[in-house]
Amino acid sequence: MHYVPWTLPIFLAFWLLVAGLVIAVEIGILRHVFEIMGVPQRYMLVLVALCLLGSYVNIPVAQLSPERLHAGEIVQFYGMLYVVPVLVTRPGTIIAVNLGGAVIPFILSLYLVAKHRLFAPSLLGVAAVTLVVHQMASPVPGVGIAVPVFVPPLVAALAALAFSRGRAGPLAYVSGSLGTLVGADLLNLDRIQGLGAPIASIGGAGKFDGIFISGIVAVVLAGLLGPRPQPAPARL
Repeated sequence: MHYVPWTLPIFLAFWLLVAGLVIAVEIGILRHVFEIMGVPQRYMLVLVALCLLGSYVNIPVAQLSPERLHAGEIVQFYGMLYVVPVLVTRPGTIIAVNLGGAVIPFILSLYLVAKHRLFAPSLLGVAAVTLVVHQMASPVPGVGIAVPVFVPPLVAALAALAFSRGRAGPLAYVSGSLGTLVGADLLNLDRIQGLGAPIASIGGAGKFDGIFISGIVAVVLAGLLGPRPQPAPARL
C-alpha cells in the first residue's frame, strides 16, 4: 500500500529538510548530535533516507467493519495538509503499520536504549511524552489521529534533560519517537472506527511527521537547552 500522505508543497518541504540535514552533517554542524546519540554519521544519513522513503510503505495488519469512507480529499490540521488516499472496493478502514514512521524509529530506539543503558530513564521519558501527546491527539475525519508537529519534540527534549542530562541526546530521540507512537497511535486505536479514514496508518500520515521530526528535533533541542560543556583548565 503506497501513497504520498501529504500535499506536494509539504512533501517537497520534507525533502528539503533532508537535504538540509545532509548538508549540515557534511559541514559538521550536527556532528556532535550524532555522536551523543551513538550513531555514526554515515548510518544516520541512511536512517533518515529510509525513514522518508519508508513513509510510502504501509503494511496492512487488520481491517475494521464497513463504514462510509472519505476518499480523494485534502484535510488540514494545524497548518499541515494531508492527502486522503483513494481506495476502491474497500469495505472498511484498514489498519496498517508505516515502515518509515513506526518500524524504523522503533528499532533505532531499542538500539539506543540498549547501547546507552537507558532502561529506567527511557520508561520515564516515554511515559511523559505519551501522556502529553495522548491529551493533544485529535481525531480528524478521513485522516485518522493527528498530532501537532511542534509538541512532541519539545516535550521529549525537556523530559530527556529532566531524567538524564548526561545522556539527553539519545533519550530525547527515544522519548520523542516511542512516546508519540504510543500516545498518538496505540492508545487511540479505539477512536479510529467512525472517522471514515480509508487507511489508519500507525506511524504514518499525521503521526509520521510527529515521530520522525520528534526524534531528530528533540535531540537538537536537548543539545541547545542542555548544559554547555566546560572548557578544560589551562595547564601551566
